[in-house]
Amino acid sequence: MKKITIIGAGFAGLTAVRTLRKLDKTVEITLISPKAELVYMPSLIWVPSDAVSKKDIIVPLDNFFKRMNVRHVTHKVVNLENNGRTVMLDNGARVDNDALIIASGGCFIKKLPGIDIAITPCEGLSAAEQIRDKVKAMNGGNIAIGFAGNPKEPSAMRGGPMFEFLFGLDTQLRKEKRRDKFNLTFFTPAEKPGARLGEKAVDGLLGEMKKRNITTHLGNKIKEFTDEKVITEGGEFDADLILFMPGMTGNQWFGNTELELSEGGLLKANKFCQTSLKKVFVAGDSGSFPGPEWMPKQAHMADLQAEAAAKNVLELLNGEIASHTFKIELMCIVDSNNKGIYISRTEKGGLMLPNCRLLHIAKKVFGWWYLRQYR
Repeated sequence: MKKITIIGAGFAGLTAVRTLRKLDKTVEITLISPKAELVYMPSLIWVPSDAVSKKDIIVPLDNFFKRMNVRHVTHKVVNLENNGRTVMLDNGARVDNDALIIASGGCFIKKLPGIDIAITPCEGLSAAEQIRDKVKAMNGGNIAIGFAGNPKEPSAMRGGPMFEFLFGLDTQLRKEKRRDKFNLTFFTPAEKPGARLGEKAVDGLLGEMKKRNITTHLGNKIKEFTDEKVITEGGEFDADLILFMPGMTGNQWFGNTELELSEGGLLKANKFCQTSLKKVFVAGDSGSFPGPEWMPKQAHMADLQAEAAAKNVLELLNGEIASHTFKIELMCIVDSNNKGIYISRTEKGGLMLPNCRLLHIAKKVFGWWYLRQYR
């Protein structure tokens, strides 16, 4: 029986499971992750306003694994051996395979002085709850929200959620009739925030900030965070609470393997999601893929890559040549707690729909629909 191992229980890893099982009912699937649960990152933006709870964010996967006939191994990966045919775990155990899909996500680059003072929202539910609790405890003050990238890996950034936390907090504070007591500042080293979303998106996002009386500090490299300030090469500004999304790089254990890494520390892959080792594939935030600089690190893109990777794994195991590529597509709704802006981009062009309540509802409904398959 063919043995396929998947590392990671995020969007890419679970889409790989579904794709494999749809195409092959007999292949033996082993998934390795620290916990048998999916953290639904897109809904973290609603945690500060208490619009969602833990059950909306954390989805247990035991029933899904049982339905899909997947063996789950609750451990962390530390290395690969035998050209990827053996996965080494943190307890010294070994998991053998005939093919491997790496979907273990990325890591945030935390080298900036004082970065531990800031909260990185996409680190999970506890980070979002920390934002909620701190904002509730504040009687007023300065909140700074920003993001940066990996200069050696243009696609390895996740700025979209920070626009959502920014607009969402503005909406929340207005609803609580406290907005006049707070100064909101958006900052990023980029001169045009959201440029990867397209020129129209940049104008739309900056226009929304101006409309909401949000201060901007753009185009200056960040030097340091302190308990009271954000310090950049272009000056400094007060901040009692800092929300910051650093650029991303690969998992630390990637460096222990024979896998070829990109300059930015991600697993180098071709258009078929194939790494430098023939029967090792990658999908999602772990990979560095050929394509435009604006290729997003988001759940939708991870799903598309995982589907291609899973199909190619089966082709290789059946003695065929990997032939499936993935569509490069950015698609998101920038939510503000009561409305949303739809933005999409492909290599053929882009689309932006104005802020409206229907798009906020659509984002909520999509999350419910998407998670049904795992509950």
